Amino acid sequence: MARGKLRVYLGAAPGVGKTYAMLSEAHRRIERGTDCVVAFVEHHDRPRTKGMLHGLEQVQPSELEHQGSTFCEMDIDAVLARGPQVALVDELSHTNIPGSRNRKRWQDVEELLAAGIDVISTVNIQHLESLGDVVTSLMGVRQQDTVPDEVVRRADQIELVDMSPQALRRRMAHGNIYGPDKVDAALSNYFRLGNLTALRELALLWVADRVDESLRQYRSEHQISAIWGSRERIVVGLSGGPEGRTLIRRAARLAEKGAGGEVLAVYIARSDGQTSASPKELAVQRTLVEGLGGTYHQVVGDDIPAALLDFARGANATQIVLGVSRRKSWQYVFGPGISATVTHDSGPDLDVHLVRHGEAGRGRKLPVPRGARLGRSRIVWGWITAIGGPSLLLLLLTRSGLELGLANDMLLFLTLTVAAALLGGLLPALASAALGSLLLNWCFTPPVGRIVIADPKNILALAIFLAVATAVASVVDLAARRTHQATRLRAEAEILSFLAGNVLRGETSLQALLERVRETFAMRSVVLLERESDAAPWTCSGSVGHDSLIERPEDADVGVPVGDHMALALSGRVLPAEDRRVLAAFAAQAAVVVDRRRLQEEADQAKVLAEGNRIRTALLAAVSHDLSTPLAGIKASVTSLRSGDVAWSEEDQAELLAGIDEGADRLDHLIGNLLDMSRLQTGTVNPLIQEINLDEVVLMGLTSVPEDRVELDIPETLPLVCVDRGLLERVVANVVENAMKYSSVAEKLRVYASALGDHVEVRVVDRGPGVPDEMKHHIFEPFQRHGDAPCGTGVGLGLAVARGFTEALGGTLHAEDTPGGGLTMVITLPTAAGRKWHGPALPTMTVG
Repeated sequence: MARGKLRVYLGAAPGVGKTYAMLSEAHRRIERGTDCVVAFVEHHDRPRTKGMLHGLEQVQPSELEHQGSTFCEMDIDAVLARGPQVALVDELSHTNIPGSRNRKRWQDVEELLAAGIDVISTVNIQHLESLGDVVTSLMGVRQQDTVPDEVVRRADQIELVDMSPQALRRRMAHGNIYGPDKVDAALSNYFRLGNLTALRELALLWVADRVDESLRQYRSEHQISAIWGSRERIVVGLSGGPEGRTLIRRAARLAEKGAGGEVLAVYIARSDGQTSASPKELAVQRTLVEGLGGTYHQVVGDDIPAALLDFARGANATQIVLGVSRRKSWQYVFGPGISATVTHDSGPDLDVHLVRHGEAGRGRKLPVPRGARLGRSRIVWGWITAIGGPSLLLLLLTRSGLELGLANDMLLFLTLTVAAALLGGLLPALASAALGSLLLNWCFTPPVGRIVIADPKNILALAIFLAVATAVASVVDLAARRTHQATRLRAEAEILSFLAGNVLRGETSLQALLERVRETFAMRSVVLLERESDAAPWTCSGSVGHDSLIERPEDADVGVPVGDHMALALSGRVLPAEDRRVLAAFAAQAAVVVDRRRLQEEADQAKVLAEGNRIRTALLAAVSHDLSTPLAGIKASVTSLRSGDVAWSEEDQAELLAGIDEGADRLDHLIGNLLDMSRLQTGTVNPLIQEINLDEVVLMGLTSVPEDRVELDIPETLPLVCVDRGLLERVVANVVENAMKYSSVAEKLRVYASALGDHVEVRVVDRGPGVPDEMKHHIFEPFQRHGDAPCGTGVGLGLAVARGFTEALGGTLHAEDTPGGGLTMVITLPTAAGRKWHGPALPTMTVG
């Protein structure tokens, strides 16, 4: 069965109309005869959205009970039984109610897609998992319902539903999103102009990256090498010299001039050794380019200009930034240089910027080793020197009439042999030695004109000449090969050093590592394969590139085994044996990354389980003791009152009823703290921030405390604070109640407030036994009761709940020693003028 297709309407902000657009698409498909049903839609009682449901078949949702309430969720079995061509599933990031088959709605959608059903869904940009921290910093609230980016990226179609912030605020003001009672609060908090503009920018950038990825895939599939300048991409060519910093900063300024500009810094490590890069300087430049928002790349290439241009065209770059050559003027006789070659070969679709810098024209600071991969042109010149050089020398000596002597003639021919060795290697040098010895025998040793040597001394001289020429050629060729090996090993060492640096820096992204492998070895795709046993099929743990997915190592051009059940497979070209050593290091690191990721997941799961077990144990202890004590008192009082054997006086009845009332209050308080702690741990505390007078809230928090036990000092001149009235009342009540537990009846608690900069501090001072410094942070942990707390005084959640609520309000709660003995709880709250954190003005809700 073919997998279904997924279409996602991505909302730039809540209320832009993504659900409306999804329902409109459903009507269009039904008109074309498509079997389309509504699997689940959340219309939030919006008239226009509800109106779009008319004429659409809806699958009845399932009802689930949770914490005494009934919730509706999508009925997957009913949708699968109905088997439509297209199913509409709203809110892809939604978290299902406990008791559902899957935890997340996107997992429900995966089941429908696997069954061959096409799905149309919706999601808001703020619910993408990778943007969680950014949205939190912008909006001041963490989104609890998120969906992995990869789920949305795998969609066959992504359509952005956008609206200008001004138009969205007008839609809000007209009551098209929320009811009239929530409009003002929404416009002044979550739907502020700046918030909506920031969300819109995030949506546009994310979709632009997705479009760019699709464009790269299309160019790769159709083998398009021409530059498509749809987006400014600037490649910076680094040589490892100090001028690289100047080039990176210049490229960053060029990228800022174009919307969505991107900087890619690349260093070409080649085996012919014509660059001398400092690893320390490259590390500094890598840090610089990443700090400016760019990316750093390192590839291997024997021809630096060609490798640089290939990288730029592969990245669909539009500009290349290079530094003016560091060579001195006389060095240009050896060639035009990298900058000139890149400029000449770049073509009309790639702009090249040559940047002046302080190192221009100063020459290279390190000696340039000579390479051994001579290239075709040098081999040709070597053979020309080996064949033509002796002939020209013979012509010069015979026409000039010079009588230099046999020894000097031999030295001249030996010089040509050395030159042929330096240019073309061993074979041209041997040919030059053989030809030179023949010419010397024919023209300069008697009898002249014959391959005969009359004088034995000349025989010895020619033999020595041939031996010396052969030895010199061999030594020169050996030196060249050793130089090649050294430079090759240096290039490998640079790559391995870079890989080790990634390990030390903790860069453990498997996708990034595989991309490095692909770039370093110029491959089309790289896949990491795994299997559970020798007989089990291979599965893909990670891949990069745009080729068809490699299913087995045997199907790849290069396969490197990693242990018994893992292999790194590459497609694109066959690698020489000398490259496989570095590839093996990459493969081993990939295995380490996979193992580390699994260990981290197991550690996270173990941590969650351990925390759950700890809280479960503490909760059982609380239920078995702290909750059972007031229940036992209530039960005993009720049994006594109902007993017909005893005639209770009015005073006794009043005392028993008071005991029942007190026990019920204790139960209510304990259960309230348990529920509050549950809200904090699940992240469902959404404060309604208002500007209020502090004295009003503090007085409400002290209603259950006898007046003679508290000394209150709240000046009327304090500035307004930005808090949630109800949450702050609970904070004050819990802190005061905790202080009363550890204070004697004769001692009064002191509650006073003062302004400090852009904050207000509320201090609750007691004269109890106090808390040691090393225990101050423990008293705020759940289910903690310090010291010899009396039995039945609670389950140890009061201060944990108080701190959680205070932090939700943007404040802090900490403990200090009271001068003279005791403990002081300090509640710090932001004022209206100095508030930097903005909480949502209404409960978090997802809108379409």
